[in-house]
Amino acid sequence: MEKVKCECGHVNPYGTYLCESCGKPLKEEKGKIANMRYEGVARRSQTYKKSMIDRVWNFFSSVKVGIWIIFALLITSSLGTVFPQEMYIPPGENPAIYYEQEYGTLGLLYYQLGFHNLYSSWWYMLLIASLGISLVIASLDRVVPLYRALSTQRVTRHEGFLKRQRVFGEAEGLDDPEAEMKKAEKVLRDKKYKIRKENGNLLAEKGRFARWGPYVNHVGLIIFLIGGMLRFFPEMYTDEHVWVREGEQEVISGTGGNYFVRNNEFAIDLYDEENEMFEAALERAGGSVVESFRTSATLLKRSSNGTVGSETELEEVKDHEIIVNDPLTFEGFSLYQVDYKLNELSTFSFTLESETVDEDFSDFIFEVDLNDPQKLYEFENGYEIEILEYFPNFLIDDNREPTTINRIPDNPRIIFEVFPPDVDREDENAEGEISLIGIQVNESLNGDHDHTIRLAGVEMVDVTGLTIRKDRTLPVISVGAIIFMIGLIQGSYWHHRRIWIQNREGTLLLAGHANKNWHALKKDFSLISANTQIPSPVDQLDEAAKEKENEGVNQNNV
Repeated sequence: MEKVKCECGHVNPYGTYLCESCGKPLKEEKGKIANMRYEGVARRSQTYKKSMIDRVWNFFSSVKVGIWIIFALLITSSLGTVFPQEMYIPPGENPAIYYEQEYGTLGLLYYQLGFHNLYSSWWYMLLIASLGISLVIASLDRVVPLYRALSTQRVTRHEGFLKRQRVFGEAEGLDDPEAEMKKAEKVLRDKKYKIRKENGNLLAEKGRFARWGPYVNHVGLIIFLIGGMLRFFPEMYTDEHVWVREGEQEVISGTGGNYFVRNNEFAIDLYDEENEMFEAALERAGGSVVESFRTSATLLKRSSNGTVGSETELEEVKDHEIIVNDPLTFEGFSLYQVDYKLNELSTFSFTLESETVDEDFSDFIFEVDLNDPQKLYEFENGYEIEILEYFPNFLIDDNREPTTINRIPDNPRIIFEVFPPDVDREDENAEGEISLIGIQVNESLNGDHDHTIRLAGVEMVDVTGLTIRKDRTLPVISVGAIIFMIGLIQGSYWHHRRIWIQNREGTLLLAGHANKNWHALKKDFSLISANTQIPSPVDQLDEAAKEKENEGVNQNNV
């Protein structure tokens, strides 16, 4: 695969069929019109096909392959919208249970195939990477030969090159060919053509930058894809949800445990039912309607003055009232108000009663924090109560075993074991009185008991739902989108036009080429013809079509 040297002296890459410099045809081709798509330079994918690197290059340089990758991405992306992604299901829900409960067999299949986390799956990332590789290789495979050819083209082109252009004509018998060329040059300069002259020949060029539009477009897409892939790095992108109970604090994801948010108070505002303006709408809604909801929050930061081994010491950074579209922001993070839950179960109060009359349990009350229950409760009178199992959201599964749907205490059940003072809990053979306790549930699990645990009181709390968001990829994605639009406009609203006028012993040869919008090029030739004695060249494709049509008419007549 040696390089090809033209008679003009220019050395062309292997596979080139029109000399980059003078345009002379270097090999025979079928058809009268020259293929000017890449200025007659062969692409790498069309010449090198032996090694494994060549095969990979040729595969990804194919436009058809790129289209199939885009099609596969569209199909797989749409599958991810059939059911909600895991990040959008209710917080605390077990996805293995949630999808089957909500969507049946299809939901279970959706979960088992991994579509619940589709956009972070390795094979989806592989598709995006393949599209990026295809864009890079396809662009390099085309832009390099195009740049070489356009940067080395001479003004004086081979006669065979001119005659094989789509628009070509000859002007013979002119009184003063040079004077007519000067007139044509003035017309072209007025049309903002860039003029180059050599040996009495002329090349007028306009809009070359439009040829780079598709490749600028590709660069923008590649940057856009890079921005999208950066979203899978925690330092670049965070989109998490946190539920904070009133009076409590939670760590802010993505901050390395250095920042916390405290819910000082949650409040909702309802539309005034006595306001005549809202009366009809509220009646249609069937009750009260929330107008707005907000969280009075405090941002806390881990103190750097704490001693090793001590509990976490937090210092207040700032207070902010979080409402919809007015987030709490700090160091690139934003905490948005997105949801709430009123009257969530928080604490159960229990009393212990005896079936005998000899013992007094009137002051025997203990509390269980439903979000963080302690394992053992010890009392001064020698009684001990142990929590054997805790189910925040009780459910009997398909195997008839007790389990919990999630960690939210919507339907809490607790299995207690009561040890009276005469029973040593440390003894392996010791057995207390085991009961299952919940709302309107009090069941003995190991026979008759001398003691009964009863639910004495319930405390509830409001919970605010916040979204934690940090997005450092937006500048990258925005730059990619802007570059993409520049390339789209560049390639859509301008076009590359070239006009060659050469003097061959008193005969002017005219040729023209446009990457699109041939009508505008022909109008420029018509303008030259109107201001000079030079006749307009003909469109050889139109002439060929007319000849073919005439041949068909003649055959029909015969």
